[in-house]
Amino acid sequence: MVKELIINSTPSGVTIALLQDKQLVELNKEQINNSYAVGDIYLGRIKKIMPGLNAAFVDVGYEKDAFLHYLDLGPQVQSLLKLSKQVKGGSYKDHLLDHFKREPDIDKAGKISGLLNKNQLLPVQIAKEPISTKGPRLSSDLSIAGRFVVLVPFSDVISISKKIRSNTERTRLKKIVEGIKPKNFGVIIRTVSEKKGVTEIQKDLYDLISKWETFMKKLPGTEPSKRILGEMGRTSTILRDILNADFTNIYVDDQSIYEEIKSYVHEISPELEKIVKIYKGKEPIFDHFGIEKQIKGSFGKTVNLAGGAYLVVEHTEALHVIDVNSGNRNASPENQEENAFMVNKEAAKEIARQLRLRDMGGIVVVDFIDMHKAPNRKDLFDYLKSEMNHDRAKHTILPPSKFGLVQITRQRVRPEMNIITNEKCPACDGTGEIKASIVLMDDITSNLDYILNEQAEKGITLCVHPYIEAYIKKGIINQQWKWFFKYNQWIKVNVISSYYLTEFHFLSSKEEEIKL
Repeated sequence: MVKELIINSTPSGVTIALLQDKQLVELNKEQINNSYAVGDIYLGRIKKIMPGLNAAFVDVGYEKDAFLHYLDLGPQVQSLLKLSKQVKGGSYKDHLLDHFKREPDIDKAGKISGLLNKNQLLPVQIAKEPISTKGPRLSSDLSIAGRFVVLVPFSDVISISKKIRSNTERTRLKKIVEGIKPKNFGVIIRTVSEKKGVTEIQKDLYDLISKWETFMKKLPGTEPSKRILGEMGRTSTILRDILNADFTNIYVDDQSIYEEIKSYVHEISPELEKIVKIYKGKEPIFDHFGIEKQIKGSFGKTVNLAGGAYLVVEHTEALHVIDVNSGNRNASPENQEENAFMVNKEAAKEIARQLRLRDMGGIVVVDFIDMHKAPNRKDLFDYLKSEMNHDRAKHTILPPSKFGLVQITRQRVRPEMNIITNEKCPACDGTGEIKASIVLMDDITSNLDYILNEQAEKGITLCVHPYIEAYIKKGIINQQWKWFFKYNQWIKVNVISSYYLTEFHFLSSKEEEIKL
């Protein structure tokens, strides 16, 4: 399986596409100055205690108060409260926990009103980003994640990923961590640590200890509701979690992000640094790799499958519903069961991809085509589970119900990736009428006059739909040459296939859009 990461930089942020064998399987967007990302640690102020919910609402600076449930406090929340109070008061000045006396674990069946008070300060970590009308979901069971290990304060437990099955390897990893972890810190050893050397694991753990020291240094001066420690950007987080030897290329279209990623990859996996490449093509990077087309074809209400079948995806406030239809796929009555089984398998593979691609979370109900044979239903269930194994989000799949419905629950920590593919026509603004095409060239020339004569720009580029580009370049003495003779400078013309027919934009010599 060939894995590639394509990173597109725009003024508003970065879009990251993960391809497997050239097929788009994940799409992530990282906004510039994105606050309240999963993993960020804030100094929260308790605004309201809700005994009925056994929860509290916490002010972390977001427009809506964040939600903190008793079960998300963590067993050592009293130690965290004690440490926070001592550090803010100046009585505890160490940056580690060697001389810190931990408090007893809280009662799992306790009440939040017995632990927290209104206006109390408490370091909290973002567990779920703000979604829809809800504020962030919080946890005070702090942890700092690295590539190979996760650092957990107020603990001495070393836990190892269940996916590492070899007892010899588990023992080796545990011995490595036991020798280097600081006192009063627990460590979770991640799956990617398997067969890694002492140096790599030690460096990763020391990096996390350094982040904890940064947290301790910043805590005394941090104002309530402000961020103490930020998680890495989405790009680096994705690289940290999924980068392995299977990756063949990482393409980036921005020089500064390229340098940042190359430096980060060199730090975590020096042998993979050579796969990071800068893209310098003329067309947009997503157009070049066929990603834009896949996005438009994958995010609509109807998703077509290769064999003629299709999915219908509906979203409600409470859940997502996916209906499987055989479409124009024909089969004889004798093969109806076999045909339904083949369509369902094809749909199961695409459904697993759609959940990752759209980052759909919560409850998902899938209505597969009815099958009468129990072995076929079991095979479909097993196949769907195997396809979902590629998904990094926690999920649970229930066997088909007596109505033939399959229920899936999938972890939701960020807003769903929702891209509208049926757009209101930007040329007519939904009226059904557009400006006469005969005057389009007059509009372009008029804007050129203003840009070149009034603003005295040099080296500009005109971006247009492919049909308009063909018209401008048609003939020996074409429109492009006429502009050259008129303005005494060459006007570059670029094709943007995602533009609508009469859309055009001008770019400066620095490739920044010229606002008109």
